[in-house]
Amino acid sequence: MSLRSILGGSGRVKKKSSSTLSSRPSATRSPSSSSASPSPSWASSLPRRKPGAGARTASKRKNFEDDDDFFHDKLDDFGLVAALAVDLSLRDTPQAIQYIRARMFAPVPDAAAGMTSTRISEVLNYRRNLPPISSVAHVQALLSSPSAVEREVAELARRGFLRRIVVPRRGAVGEFVVLASDYEASLRKTTALSDSARENLLKYLASNPDSQVLARDALKPSEIEELVRAGFLTAHHTGGVVHYDAMSGTMGSYARPEDKITLTSLETVSRQAAGSLGTVGGQGALHNAGGSGGGSLSTRALTSSPATEYRLAAPGAGSFLKLVSTALDHLLSLLGKSKFREAPESTLKERWDGGVAKVDDAGHATAKRARGEFVGVLPGQTRKWRQFYGLTFDWVLQEAVGAGLVEVFETRSVGRGVRALR
Repeated sequence: MSLRSILGGSGRVKKKSSSTLSSRPSATRSPSSSSASPSPSWASSLPRRKPGAGARTASKRKNFEDDDDFFHDKLDDFGLVAALAVDLSLRDTPQAIQYIRARMFAPVPDAAAGMTSTRISEVLNYRRNLPPISSVAHVQALLSSPSAVEREVAELARRGFLRRIVVPRRGAVGEFVVLASDYEASLRKTTALSDSARENLLKYLASNPDSQVLARDALKPSEIEELVRAGFLTAHHTGGVVHYDAMSGTMGSYARPEDKITLTSLETVSRQAAGSLGTVGGQGALHNAGGSGGGSLSTRALTSSPATEYRLAAPGAGSFLKLVSTALDHLLSLLGKSKFREAPESTLKERWDGGVAKVDDAGHATAKRARGEFVGVLPGQTRKWRQFYGLTFDWVLQEAVGAGLVEVFETRSVGRGVRALR
Protein backbone atom coordinates (compact mmCIF):
# COMPACT_ATOMS: atom_id res chain seq x y z
CA MET A 1 0.00 0.00 0.00
CA SER A 2 1.34 3.31 -0.99
CA LEU A 3 1.70 6.36 1.24
CA ARG A 4 -0.66 8.34 -0.97
CA SER A 5 -3.46 5.92 -0.31
CA ILE A 6 -2.86 6.06 3.41
CA LEU A 7 -3.15 9.86 3.41
CA GLY A 8 -6.43 9.67 1.62
CA GLY A 9 -5.33 10.29 -1.85
CA SER A 10 -3.92 13.70 -1.10
CA GLY A 11 -0.37 14.72 -0.83
CA ARG A 12 -1.13 17.46 1.67
CA VAL A 13 -2.38 17.46 5.26
CA LYS A 14 -5.38 19.73 5.37
CA LYS A 15 -6.03 21.95 8.45
CA LYS A 16 -9.48 22.08 9.81
CA SER A 17 -11.40 25.17 8.90
CA SER A 18 -11.74 28.05 11.33
CA SER A 19 -15.51 27.73 11.28
CA THR A 20 -15.21 24.24 12.59
CA LEU A 21 -12.96 25.37 15.42
CA SER A 22 -15.24 28.22 16.33
CA SER A 23 -18.30 26.01 16.30
CA ARG A 24 -16.94 23.91 19.12
CA PRO A 25 -17.68 25.07 22.64
CA SER A 26 -14.82 26.69 24.53
CA ALA A 27 -15.20 24.25 27.37
CA THR A 28 -14.02 21.40 25.15
CA ARG A 29 -10.68 23.01 24.53
CA SER A 30 -7.81 21.26 26.21
CA PRO A 31 -5.59 23.03 28.72
CA SER A 32 -2.71 22.74 26.34
CA SER A 33 -4.52 24.71 23.66
CA SER A 34 -5.46 27.48 26.14
CA SER A 35 -1.91 27.79 27.38
CA ALA A 36 -0.63 27.95 23.87
CA SER A 37 -2.50 31.18 23.20
CA PRO A 38 -0.32 34.24 23.41
CA SER A 39 -0.35 36.01 26.83
CA PRO A 40 -1.38 39.70 26.91
CA SER A 41 1.34 42.28 27.28
CA TRP A 42 2.05 44.01 30.66
CA ALA A 43 0.71 47.34 29.39
CA SER A 44 -2.70 45.88 28.57
CA SER A 45 -2.96 44.40 32.08
CA LEU A 46 -2.85 47.86 33.70
CA PRO A 47 -6.19 49.45 34.70
CA ARG A 48 -7.47 51.93 32.20
CA ARG A 49 -7.70 55.53 33.48
CA LYS A 50 -8.80 58.71 31.96
CA PRO A 51 -6.30 61.55 31.70
CA GLY A 52 -6.11 63.43 35.02
CA ALA A 53 -7.94 60.77 37.02
CA GLY A 54 -5.00 60.27 39.36
CA ALA A 55 -4.77 63.95 40.15
CA ARG A 56 -8.50 64.11 40.88
CA THR A 57 -8.29 61.11 43.19
CA ALA A 58 -5.39 62.65 45.09
CA SER A 59 -7.23 65.95 45.44
CA LYS A 60 -10.34 64.19 46.73
CA ARG A 61 -8.24 62.31 49.26
CA LYS A 62 -6.61 65.55 50.38
CA ASN A 63 -9.94 67.31 50.72
CA PHE A 64 -11.30 64.41 52.73
CA GLU A 65 -8.33 64.57 55.08
CA ASP A 66 -8.60 68.34 55.44
CA ASP A 67 -12.35 68.22 56.00
CA ASP A 68 -12.92 67.65 59.68
CA ASP A 69 -16.66 67.38 59.32
CA PHE A 70 -17.68 63.72 59.33
CA PHE A 71 -21.36 64.56 59.79
CA HIS A 72 -22.74 65.97 56.56
CA ASP A 73 -26.28 66.09 57.88
CA LYS A 74 -28.00 67.80 60.74
CA LEU A 75 -27.90 66.09 64.11
CA ASP A 76 -31.05 64.78 65.73
CA ASP A 77 -32.45 67.25 68.24
CA PHE A 78 -34.39 65.81 71.17
CA GLY A 79 -34.43 68.91 73.35
CA LEU A 80 -32.02 71.33 74.99
CA VAL A 81 -29.93 70.43 78.01
CA ALA A 82 -31.33 72.27 81.04
CA ALA A 83 -28.10 72.49 83.08
CA LEU A 84 -24.53 71.76 82.04
CA ALA A 85 -23.16 70.94 85.49
CA VAL A 86 -22.42 67.26 86.00
CA ASP A 87 -21.91 67.72 89.75
CA LEU A 88 -25.29 67.20 91.38
CA SER A 89 -24.06 68.74 94.65
CA LEU A 90 -24.30 72.28 93.21
CA ARG A 91 -27.16 74.01 94.92
CA ASP A 92 -26.40 77.74 95.08
CA THR A 93 -24.32 80.51 93.53
CA PRO A 94 -21.30 80.37 95.92
CA GLN A 95 -20.86 76.66 95.20
CA ALA A 96 -21.10 77.35 91.46
CA ILE A 97 -18.42 80.05 91.74
CA GLN A 98 -16.06 77.65 93.47
CA TYR A 99 -16.85 75.00 90.86
CA ILE A 100 -16.08 77.41 87.99
CA ARG A 101 -12.78 78.56 89.46
CA ALA A 102 -11.59 75.04 90.23
CA ARG A 103 -12.21 73.77 86.68
CA MET A 104 -11.06 76.71 84.60
CA PHE A 105 -7.60 75.40 83.66
CA ALA A 106 -6.24 71.94 82.96
CA PRO A 107 -3.21 70.77 84.96
CA VAL A 108 0.16 71.11 83.28
CA PRO A 109 1.26 67.71 81.89
CA ASP A 110 3.92 66.01 84.00
CA ALA A 111 5.84 64.59 81.02
CA ALA A 112 6.06 65.29 77.28
CA ALA A 113 4.32 68.65 77.65
CA GLY A 114 6.11 70.20 74.70
CA MET A 115 6.89 73.35 76.74
CA THR A 116 10.10 74.63 78.21
CA SER A 117 10.45 75.42 81.90
CA THR A 118 10.27 79.13 81.07
CA ARG A 119 6.98 78.68 79.26
CA ILE A 120 5.56 76.58 82.09
CA SER A 121 6.44 79.33 84.58
CA GLU A 122 4.74 81.91 82.32
CA VAL A 123 1.58 79.79 82.22
CA LEU A 124 1.50 79.36 86.00
CA ASN A 125 2.17 83.05 86.66
CA TYR A 126 -0.56 84.05 84.22
CA ARG A 127 -3.06 81.84 86.00
CA ARG A 128 -2.06 83.16 89.40
CA ASN A 129 -2.44 86.81 88.34
CA LEU A 130 -5.98 86.36 87.06
CA PRO A 131 -8.64 87.76 89.40
CA PRO A 132 -10.93 85.32 91.27
CA ILE A 133 -14.01 86.41 89.33
CA SER A 134 -16.73 84.54 87.45
CA SER A 135 -19.31 85.81 85.01
CA VAL A 136 -22.96 85.78 86.02
CA ALA A 137 -23.81 84.14 82.69
CA HIS A 138 -21.49 81.24 83.50
CA VAL A 139 -23.20 80.67 86.84
CA GLN A 140 -26.60 80.74 85.13
CA ALA A 141 -25.43 78.12 82.62
CA LEU A 142 -24.50 75.72 85.43
CA LEU A 143 -27.71 76.03 87.42
CA SER A 144 -31.15 75.22 86.12
CA SER A 145 -32.92 78.57 86.68
CA PRO A 146 -31.24 81.81 85.48
CA SER A 147 -33.90 83.96 87.12
CA ALA A 148 -33.32 82.23 90.46
CA VAL A 149 -29.58 82.85 90.08
CA GLU A 150 -30.20 86.55 89.42
CA ARG A 151 -32.35 86.88 92.52
CA GLU A 152 -29.81 85.01 94.62
CA VAL A 153 -26.92 87.18 93.38
CA ALA A 154 -28.87 90.34 94.25
CA GLU A 155 -29.70 89.02 97.72
CA LEU A 156 -26.13 87.90 98.47
CA ALA A 157 -24.74 91.22 97.23
CA ARG A 158 -27.17 93.11 99.47
CA ARG A 159 -25.98 91.08 102.45
CA GLY A 160 -22.33 91.70 101.61
CA PHE A 161 -21.45 88.09 100.79
CA LEU A 162 -20.79 88.76 97.09
CA ARG A 163 -19.44 91.70 95.12
CA ARG A 164 -20.86 92.41 91.71
CA ILE A 165 -18.52 94.05 89.14
CA VAL A 166 -19.85 95.34 85.83
CA VAL A 167 -17.67 96.38 82.89
CA PRO A 168 -19.73 98.68 80.63
CA ARG A 169 -20.29 97.72 76.97
CA ARG A 170 -19.16 94.13 77.40
CA GLY A 171 -22.55 92.45 77.59
CA ALA A 172 -22.96 89.16 79.40
CA VAL A 173 -19.23 88.46 79.51
CA GLY A 174 -18.65 91.75 81.36
CA GLU A 175 -20.85 91.10 84.41
CA PHE A 176 -18.85 89.40 87.14
CA VAL A 177 -19.38 88.18 90.67
CA VAL A 178 -16.67 87.61 93.24
CA LEU A 179 -16.80 86.42 96.81
CA ALA A 180 -16.40 89.32 99.22
CA SER A 181 -13.74 87.42 101.15
CA ASP A 182 -11.65 86.91 98.00
CA TYR A 183 -12.00 90.55 96.99
CA GLU A 184 -10.94 91.78 100.43
CA ALA A 185 -8.02 89.34 100.46
CA SER A 186 -6.72 90.68 97.14
CA LEU A 187 -7.18 94.21 98.45
CA ARG A 188 -5.17 93.51 101.59
CA LYS A 189 -2.28 91.68 99.97
CA THR A 190 -1.54 94.29 97.30
CA THR A 191 1.51 96.49 97.90
CA ALA A 192 0.48 99.29 95.51
CA LEU A 193 -1.85 100.94 98.05
CA SER A 194 -1.27 102.98 101.15
CA ASP A 195 -2.85 101.91 104.41
CA SER A 196 -5.28 104.83 104.42
CA ALA A 197 -6.60 104.10 100.90
CA ARG A 198 -6.98 100.41 101.68
CA GLU A 199 -8.78 100.86 104.99
CA ASN A 200 -11.06 103.61 103.73
CA LEU A 201 -12.18 101.51 100.78
CA LEU A 202 -12.84 98.53 103.05
CA LYS A 203 -14.94 100.72 105.35
CA TYR A 204 -16.92 102.05 102.40
CA LEU A 205 -17.60 98.55 101.10
CA ALA A 206 -18.71 97.39 104.54
CA SER A 207 -21.22 100.24 104.82
CA ASN A 208 -22.35 99.95 101.14
CA PRO A 209 -22.24 96.23 100.33
CA ASP A 210 -24.28 96.30 97.11
CA SER A 211 -22.84 99.54 95.67
CA GLN A 212 -21.06 99.34 92.33
CA VAL A 213 -20.34 103.06 91.88
CA LEU A 214 -18.19 104.93 94.37
CA ALA A 215 -19.66 108.12 95.81
CA ARG A 216 -17.70 111.26 94.94
CA ASP A 217 -17.08 112.30 98.54
CA ALA A 218 -16.34 108.79 99.82
CA LEU A 219 -12.54 108.98 99.46
CA LYS A 220 -9.90 111.63 98.99
CA PRO A 221 -8.71 112.41 95.44
CA SER A 222 -5.24 111.06 96.22
CA GLU A 223 -6.71 107.78 97.50
CA ILE A 224 -8.94 107.48 94.44
CA GLU A 225 -5.90 107.96 92.23
CA GLU A 226 -4.08 105.15 94.06
CA LEU A 227 -7.02 102.80 93.69
CA VAL A 228 -7.36 103.58 89.98
CA ARG A 229 -3.68 102.87 89.37
CA ALA A 230 -3.89 99.63 91.38
CA GLY A 231 -6.91 98.44 89.36
CA PHE A 232 -9.56 98.42 92.10
CA LEU A 233 -11.45 101.36 90.58
CA THR A 234 -12.12 102.36 86.97
CA ALA A 235 -12.90 105.87 85.79
CA HIS A 236 -16.00 106.03 83.63
CA HIS A 237 -16.61 109.31 81.81
CA THR A 238 -20.34 109.97 81.46
CA GLY A 239 -20.09 113.09 79.29
CA GLY A 240 -20.85 111.30 76.04
CA VAL A 241 -17.46 109.72 75.39
CA VAL A 242 -17.31 106.00 74.84
CA HIS A 243 -14.14 104.20 75.89
CA TYR A 244 -13.70 102.39 72.59
CA ASP A 245 -11.22 99.60 73.19
CA ALA A 246 -10.21 96.90 70.74
CA MET A 247 -13.15 94.50 70.76
CA SER A 248 -13.26 91.02 69.41
CA GLY A 249 -16.15 89.74 67.37
CA THR A 250 -17.76 88.25 70.46
CA MET A 251 -17.65 91.46 72.49
CA GLY A 252 -18.77 93.50 69.50
CA SER A 253 -21.96 91.46 69.27
CA TYR A 254 -23.02 92.79 72.69
CA ALA A 255 -22.03 96.43 72.15
CA ARG A 256 -24.58 99.08 71.27
CA PRO A 257 -24.80 99.98 67.57
CA GLU A 258 -23.33 103.44 68.09
CA ASP A 259 -20.46 101.99 70.11
CA LYS A 260 -19.45 99.74 67.21
CA ILE A 261 -19.29 102.55 64.66
CA THR A 262 -18.37 105.82 66.36
CA LEU A 263 -16.22 106.95 69.27
CA THR A 264 -19.02 108.97 70.84
CA SER A 265 -22.48 108.09 72.05
CA LEU A 266 -25.10 109.27 69.56
CA GLU A 267 -27.72 109.32 72.28
CA THR A 268 -25.76 111.86 74.35
CA VAL A 269 -24.37 113.89 71.47
CA SER A 270 -27.82 114.44 70.00
CA ARG A 271 -28.81 116.41 73.11
CA GLN A 272 -25.88 118.84 72.86
CA ALA A 273 -26.23 122.35 71.47
CA ALA A 274 -25.17 122.83 67.87
CA GLY A 275 -21.61 124.06 67.57
CA SER A 276 -20.68 123.23 71.17
CA LEU A 277 -17.80 121.04 72.33
CA GLY A 278 -20.21 118.31 73.39
CA THR A 279 -21.23 117.56 69.80
CA VAL A 280 -17.75 116.18 69.12
CA GLY A 281 -17.47 114.14 72.30
CA GLY A 282 -16.59 116.73 74.88
CA GLN A 283 -13.27 117.55 76.47
CA GLY A 284 -10.70 114.77 76.30
CA ALA A 285 -12.59 112.71 73.73
CA LEU A 286 -9.41 111.63 71.97
CA HIS A 287 -7.75 110.59 75.21
CA ASN A 288 -10.76 108.66 76.50
CA ALA A 289 -11.07 106.87 73.16
CA GLY A 290 -7.58 105.47 73.59
CA GLY A 291 -5.49 108.12 71.83
CA SER A 292 -3.01 110.65 73.14
CA GLY A 293 -2.04 114.24 72.48
CA GLY A 294 -1.71 117.66 74.00
CA GLY A 295 -5.33 117.70 75.12
CA SER A 296 -5.15 114.44 77.07
CA LEU A 297 -6.45 114.41 80.61
CA SER A 298 -4.45 113.12 83.55
CA THR A 299 -5.81 111.07 86.40
CA ARG A 300 -6.11 114.13 88.62
CA ALA A 301 -8.03 115.96 85.90
CA LEU A 302 -10.45 113.07 85.60
CA THR A 303 -10.81 113.00 89.38
CA SER A 304 -11.87 116.63 89.44
CA SER A 305 -14.17 116.28 86.42
CA PRO A 306 -17.86 116.27 87.40
CA ALA A 307 -18.70 113.92 84.51
CA THR A 308 -16.51 111.11 85.83
CA GLU A 309 -17.78 108.28 88.00
CA TYR A 310 -15.76 105.48 89.56
CA ARG A 311 -16.83 101.86 89.49
CA LEU A 312 -15.52 98.92 91.45
CA ALA A 313 -13.10 96.79 89.46
CA ALA A 314 -10.81 93.83 89.92
CA PRO A 315 -7.09 93.96 89.07
CA GLY A 316 -6.45 91.84 85.98
CA ALA A 317 -10.06 91.94 84.76
CA GLY A 318 -8.83 93.16 81.36
CA SER A 319 -6.66 90.08 80.89
CA PHE A 320 -9.59 87.90 81.95
CA LEU A 321 -11.91 89.58 79.43
CA LYS A 322 -9.36 89.21 76.65
CA LEU A 323 -8.84 85.53 77.39
CA VAL A 324 -12.57 84.76 77.53
CA SER A 325 -13.51 86.71 74.40
CA THR A 326 -10.69 85.17 72.35
CA ALA A 327 -11.61 81.68 73.54
CA LEU A 328 -15.26 82.20 72.60
CA ASP A 329 -14.26 83.43 69.15
CA HIS A 330 -12.11 80.32 68.67
CA LEU A 331 -14.92 78.02 69.79
CA LEU A 332 -17.28 79.57 67.25
CA SER A 333 -14.66 79.20 64.52
CA LEU A 334 -14.36 75.49 65.34
CA LEU A 335 -18.12 75.11 64.98
CA GLY A 336 -17.92 76.99 61.69
CA LYS A 337 -15.93 74.10 60.20
CA SER A 338 -19.09 72.00 60.18
CA LYS A 339 -21.61 72.41 57.40
CA PHE A 340 -24.55 73.32 59.62
CA ARG A 341 -22.43 74.95 62.36
CA GLU A 342 -23.16 72.13 64.76
CA ALA A 343 -21.14 69.15 65.92
CA PRO A 344 -21.16 66.46 68.61
CA GLU A 345 -19.64 67.60 71.87
CA SER A 346 -16.94 64.91 71.69
CA THR A 347 -15.85 66.03 68.22
CA LEU A 348 -15.78 69.68 69.26
CA LYS A 349 -13.73 68.82 72.34
CA GLU A 350 -11.20 66.96 70.17
CA ARG A 351 -10.90 70.01 67.95
CA TRP A 352 -10.38 72.25 70.97
CA ASP A 353 -7.66 70.00 72.41
CA GLY A 354 -5.86 70.10 69.06
CA GLY A 355 -5.84 66.37 68.30
CA VAL A 356 -3.47 65.49 71.12
CA ALA A 357 -2.71 61.76 71.29
CA LYS A 358 -4.52 60.17 74.20
CA VAL A 359 -2.90 57.66 76.53
CA ASP A 360 -4.81 54.40 76.54
CA ASP A 361 -5.13 51.98 79.41
CA ALA A 362 -2.00 50.10 78.43
CA GLY A 363 0.02 53.31 78.23
CA HIS A 364 1.29 52.72 74.69
CA ALA A 365 1.58 56.45 73.96
CA THR A 366 3.63 57.00 77.12
CA ALA A 367 5.91 54.10 76.23
CA LYS A 368 6.45 55.44 72.72
CA ARG A 369 7.31 58.88 74.03
CA ALA A 370 9.76 57.33 76.48
CA ARG A 371 11.49 55.62 73.56
CA GLY A 372 11.68 58.90 71.70
CA GLU A 373 9.06 58.01 69.11
CA PHE A 374 6.67 60.68 67.88
CA VAL A 375 3.04 60.24 68.90
CA GLY A 376 0.51 62.80 67.72
CA VAL A 377 0.84 66.47 68.70
CA LEU A 378 2.41 67.52 71.98
CA PRO A 379 0.04 69.54 74.19
CA GLY A 380 2.36 72.53 74.36
CA GLN A 381 2.23 72.94 70.57
CA THR A 382 -1.55 73.32 70.42
CA ARG A 383 -3.47 76.58 70.61
CA LYS A 384 -5.05 75.44 73.86
CA TRP A 385 -1.71 75.93 75.61
CA ARG A 386 0.03 78.45 73.36
CA GLN A 387 -2.77 81.02 73.42
CA PHE A 388 -5.24 79.97 76.11
CA TYR A 389 -2.83 78.74 78.83
CA GLY A 390 -4.58 75.38 79.18
CA LEU A 391 -8.19 76.62 79.30
CA THR A 392 -10.48 73.60 79.48
CA PHE A 393 -13.12 72.87 76.87
CA ASP A 394 -15.95 72.36 79.36
CA TRP A 395 -15.29 75.77 80.91
CA VAL A 396 -15.38 77.56 77.55
CA LEU A 397 -18.52 75.67 76.49
CA GLN A 398 -20.33 76.69 79.67
CA GLU A 399 -19.27 80.31 79.16
CA ALA A 400 -20.53 80.23 75.56
CA VAL A 401 -23.89 78.79 76.61
CA GLY A 402 -24.29 81.44 79.29
CA ALA A 403 -23.37 84.20 76.83
CA GLY A 404 -26.00 82.97 74.37
CA LEU A 405 -23.53 82.02 71.63
CA VAL A 406 -24.24 78.28 71.47
CA GLU A 407 -26.81 75.80 72.72
CA VAL A 408 -26.37 72.20 73.83
CA PHE A 409 -28.98 69.58 72.92
CA GLU A 410 -29.48 65.83 73.20
CA THR A 411 -29.02 63.64 70.10
CA ARG A 412 -29.55 60.16 71.67
CA SER A 413 -27.07 58.72 69.18
CA VAL A 414 -23.72 60.53 69.42
CA GLY A 415 -24.11 62.11 72.84
CA ARG A 416 -24.78 65.79 73.26
CA GLY A 417 -24.62 68.17 70.32
CA VAL A 418 -23.48 71.80 70.22
CA ARG A 419 -25.05 74.34 67.83
CA ALA A 420 -23.91 77.88 67.13
CA LEU A 421 -26.54 80.60 67.46
CA ARG A 422 -24.57 83.55 66.01
